[in-house]
Amino acid sequence: MTDSHAPADGLQLRRATPLPPLAHFGLIALDMDSTLITIECIDEIAAAVGLKAQVAAITEATMRGEIADFRESLLRRVALLKGVPEGALQEVYDTRLQLTPGAEQLLEACKAAGLKTLLVSGGFTFFAERLRARLGLDFVRSNRLEVVDGVLTGRVLPQAWGDVCDGAVKRATLLDVASLLGLEPARTIAVGDGSNDIPMMQAAGLSVAFHAKPRVREVAEVSIDTGGLERLLDVLG
Repeated sequence: MTDSHAPADGLQLRRATPLPPLAHFGLIALDMDSTLITIECIDEIAAAVGLKAQVAAITEATMRGEIADFRESLLRRVALLKGVPEGALQEVYDTRLQLTPGAEQLLEACKAAGLKTLLVSGGFTFFAERLRARLGLDFVRSNRLEVVDGVLTGRVLPQAWGDVCDGAVKRATLLDVASLLGLEPARTIAVGDGSNDIPMMQAAGLSVAFHAKPRVREVAEVSIDTGGLERLLDVLG
């Protein structure tokens, strides 16, 4: 890997060899919160009970890598949501969730080039599944909040693959889906912004940091520091 250089403002490349064209790849995996969408859903849910500042502080420390155990961090934050009405999730989706600029453009280009799409998130199925339907995503993996009698219990429900979609699960999911599609990891792209995205980024053929924390930018081959997700197309053609 060579020293970084900037083909355009806010777009950094750190790779010794030229990037292949988009059609070289067969799978793109994207993080959800602060990557495919502009918000951290758990922070916005916490706002419904006046705990946004408390939860957001844990979120930020985790994404910077200051709290190393994502699983523990997520369970701590979800516990604070105990008693939040399930309707608060729909309110967040309806009034606060916005797609990141360039998200639809990037996804459309990927699909046109023959890539499959994977949303793999430490966030929640309530949002991820709605985005799957809205954007026509091929694969989704995320965490499932437990709801009893219309309110959150403060717990995450186990699923067939485990209980918390953390960095290790993100990496395993990327590799599992690639294998399912008959792809070598070298033909995958991983896009994320936080420390829990690093394992899947390191496993992918091309790692992309999007408006990311410094620790993430340091390991990424492409860093998009300004502008939208469509800027990845500027370097992949």
